[in-house]
Amino acid sequence: MSETLAFLVQHGALVLFVMLFIEQIGIPLPAAPFLLAAGALVATGEMNWVVLLGSAALGGLLADLIWYQLGRVRGTRILGLLCRISIEPDSCVRSTQEIFSRYGMRAIVGSKFVPGLSTVMPPLAAIFHVSIRRFLFFDLLACILYPAVIGSLGFAFSDQLLGILHALGRIGHGAIIVLGGLLGAYLGYKYFQRQRLLRKLRIARISVDELHRKQEAGEDLLVVDLRSAADLHNDPFIIKGALHLHLHELERRHLEIPRDRDVVLYCSCPNEVTSARTAWLLQKRGITRVRPLGGGINAWRDHHYPLEPYTSELEGRPGNCQAQPQLRLRATKSPCLS
Repeated sequence: MSETLAFLVQHGALVLFVMLFIEQIGIPLPAAPFLLAAGALVATGEMNWVVLLGSAALGGLLADLIWYQLGRVRGTRILGLLCRISIEPDSCVRSTQEIFSRYGMRAIVGSKFVPGLSTVMPPLAAIFHVSIRRFLFFDLLACILYPAVIGSLGFAFSDQLLGILHALGRIGHGAIIVLGGLLGAYLGYKYFQRQRLLRKLRIARISVDELHRKQEAGEDLLVVDLRSAADLHNDPFIIKGALHLHLHELERRHLEIPRDRDVVLYCSCPNEVTSARTAWLLQKRGITRVRPLGGGINAWRDHHYPLEPYTSELEGRPGNCQAQPQLRLRATKSPCLS
């Protein structure tokens, strides 16, 4: 037996616990290869399903409980932290919000199999005021199902996987260097991809002070709120006079957006990626007077500028909405979390 397999047999429970905890806490180290290897060892009788499922589920559940508690204490600000530490574009957090608002707690189970989504789900459950008992039920189910499915694949293809592990064992320390190099290359690529996106979206922002001055001066502006349904559910206030539109809706209805006045877009992510991405897309469609709001709604709130409750229908309003009666949109209601 190779040193790699011997180590997994001797310390399998601890390895699985640590790797599932690391993956779920948000560190980009995939646990799937270890689950596959553990499944292969179950096929040979060197490990049993109780050890595999118990240790893996416990590691994932502990990390999820930490994120859940942070969501209860910090609210939507914890999503800003996830935006900053994630190697994925900030839109990953936004898409997770949309999935959760659509499918509720069922999304927690499916998200375990999608990198980048599972870490965001526990704080979202807390933000949506899901009880700890209900959260534990669904999350424990997800934490058991994920290693069960991946481990079953390892069990089914045990001969091939064990052959690979034996080959890596013969290579020795060189295999660790190769695997480390591949992981480093993957992380480097994702970091480069993120930086390239941010460079592409470096569109001139408008500050909250400048926007407030323009509103006070009575300038003809169109202010658009691009936040997700989950954000609005937790924070049902918008900048005074703003319209709420979903990103896909804004792209589809760009012909209704005026070309003869300033359009200001804002979201809640710390890098304004959603609003900057939308501004970039609108500029490509000929809407040149469009600018993201620097700092988004959090910066606006920090300056104590006026907000108003988000209503179910935005129409016939004074100021910037009155000039655009065709943009009449109903709020997206969050479904029951079932």
